[in-house]
Amino acid sequence: MTTQQTVKVQLVRSPIGTKESHRATVRGLGLRKIRSTSELVDTPEVRGMINKIAYLVRVL
Repeated sequence: MTTQQTVKVQLVRSPIGTKESHRATVRGLGLRKIRSTSELVDTPEVRGMINKIAYLVRVL
């Protein structure tokens, strides 16, 4: 079996006052409250979502 690479993302800024699509991206990554973390499979789609809201999240 091959193990998939994962990326851990933490929400560090509030999405209040941001574009609706950016808030949807935050929820799509599984992040809810500030300092909540989510471990996701490292795919180009997930990387694109992280890049879109890079000012709101930190990659751990």
